[in-house]
Amino acid sequence: MARRLLLKSGIVVSQDSKLGVLPRGDVLIDGDRIAAVGPDLQSPDLQNGAETIDCSGHFVLPGLINAHMHTWQTALRSVASNWTLLEYFRHVHAGLATVFEPEDIHIATLAGALNQLDHGVTTLVDWCHNNPTPAHTDAAIAGLQESGIRAAFFHGSPKPDPKPGEPHFSEVPHPRAEIERLLKGPLADRSALVTLGMAVLGPHYSTFDVSRHDFALALEMGLVASMHQGGGDARTPGGWERLVAEGLVGPHINIVHGNNLTDEQLRSFVDLGASFSITPENEMMQGHGHPITGRLRALGAAPSLGVDLESAISGDLLTVARMALASQRALDNAAERSRSGGIPPTSTVPAAEALAWITTEGAAMLRLGDRIGSLTPGKQADIAVMSLGPLALWPVHDPVASVVMQGSGARMRDVLVAGRFAKRNGALVGPDIGKVRSALAASGERILGRLNVRSVSREIAAT
Repeated sequence: MARRLLLKSGIVVSQDSKLGVLPRGDVLIDGDRIAAVGPDLQSPDLQNGAETIDCSGHFVLPGLINAHMHTWQTALRSVASNWTLLEYFRHVHAGLATVFEPEDIHIATLAGALNQLDHGVTTLVDWCHNNPTPAHTDAAIAGLQESGIRAAFFHGSPKPDPKPGEPHFSEVPHPRAEIERLLKGPLADRSALVTLGMAVLGPHYSTFDVSRHDFALALEMGLVASMHQGGGDARTPGGWERLVAEGLVGPHINIVHGNNLTDEQLRSFVDLGASFSITPENEMMQGHGHPITGRLRALGAAPSLGVDLESAISGDLLTVARMALASQRALDNAAERSRSGGIPPTSTVPAAEALAWITTEGAAMLRLGDRIGSLTPGKQADIAVMSLGPLALWPVHDPVASVVMQGSGARMRDVLVAGRFAKRNGALVGPDIGKVRSALAASGERILGRLNVRSVSREIAAT
């Protein structure tokens, strides 16, 4: 008999348009699925054999979805916090990334995924573009699988400076053989917790022939093709228009950042069903430009959100959601001041939209809206239970606004992925965290040693 759990008497923020918010509600889990959601599930048939978990004084939320993160950089936390985008390219992709061994990729991915679970993220898009060998790729996948998180592993390619006689990375097509190997091997099951996507270069960072090849390969394989857009001059001016003309842009295309796209391009991509993932905190910090949140809203579209770089910012996705909301409100307020000399009569973007960006919109980007993103009966039981704390979120007048504006990943008490606890009663379930910390610190010190960057991790551990 499948395990049954009853999450009892929580403030249920379902993200389901029919269920809405239940000020005092229950969620019944049967195996890996949500069986029922209601204000008071008392039927003996429903509760039969279910373990009851008291969620009074807690929010019960759909697991959060981090739509874009380079998890392989977890051992480099804070290293890039004072770097612009150009410094990041120079020091990370052309420098630090080149000394990663498979074991560095493994421990960074494992620790990064565990930290996401600790913060209420149940689905992670791991945009892995530091995998020069199949061993690096397999190490990253193993880290995701060991963590217990639901993940889309977006297989990418490194960006080192070419050695004499080697082509520039912009001229190298995505490796078909490696995608086929993964689909026949470690990621063959498309219904598993860890599945495959493609992290391609796109026309901003590659030749047109490479972009055409990569877009077509993703379409053929039935995979999402995600690419960065922005940062310096485009490698293929006019490339997007040519790809659209050839019918290669559609729902399988995911554009990351996109700050420098024109309104005409955005409209075309929205009309074609492409998705957008933005990383507002890091975009504003490193110099990408203003996030495109408002420009998408004007077209009737919405982004998903990602942490992007733990080498630069924290892994708390709720902080990213607040950054996205505040930055767009600030832009709208400035526009109104310029137009009328005053401020808008009310906030231009409601907090509820920000919560959608890290739940339902992330699910839609992954084309998994029928499986995750809301507490809807029949969907996978990916759930986060967040404590109100003694004072931090009390009193609750508007549950959704409270989650977005006062919530924190650090307040997550329980996290379930497909009905299984990844975190329970405030503690992660699974790997020995002490061993993970030690291995992560050792990896970071070795990598940074190549650039003579001082690390204090060993000194902290000694105390």
